[in-house]
Amino acid sequence: MFQAKTDKKAAIFMAAGCEEIEALTVVDLLYRAGIPLTKVSITEDLAVTSSHDVTFMTDTTIDKLDFDEYDMLILPGGMPGTLNLGACRKLTDQVMKFYKEGKQIAAICAAPSVFAELGILKGKKATCNPSKEDCLKENGALLTYDQVTVTDNIITSQAMGTAIPFGLAIVEHYLGRETALALKDNIIYRPE
Repeated sequence: MFQAKTDKKAAIFMAAGCEEIEALTVVDLLYRAGIPLTKVSITEDLAVTSSHDVTFMTDTTIDKLDFDEYDMLILPGGMPGTLNLGACRKLTDQVMKFYKEGKQIAAICAAPSVFAELGILKGKKATCNPSKEDCLKENGALLTYDQVTVTDNIITSQAMGTAIPFGLAIVEHYLGRETALALKDNIIYRPE
């Protein structure tokens, strides 16, 4: 049973063609940690089908979301999910607003390219899927090759294989390093 450990809330945005592991790993880890998280469809349909034809249900749609209730916006990658997220003006406007207000934004895999194309990563350290490295560089990002990069109010990560470290970085942001390490031990995450 979910028990909230913070009154702050995050929202994760699901688009057709998203990478389901990147999305649902974050959902799972935040739920386990007690961080309230809303799964948001960027269309009018609550059901979202991923890039690997896995269909799952979201909690609400972007048109019904009150962004003022949230402290962090999270974008999973995948194709064409990332392109769909980047084409959603309501979402990109809010990402810019959150960034300018110093509120947290996070993206994994191809999705950091959405931040780059908005100009958010100019002069900032960030990481992404190798397929989007040129996009980040062309838009002024200082590319790292770390699994997860945290710069100011931005968290970025590389791909499906880094979904657990990405989720743990979000947990650490909300609940501290000790809680993130305890969760890492609890799920027996022991990268070699």
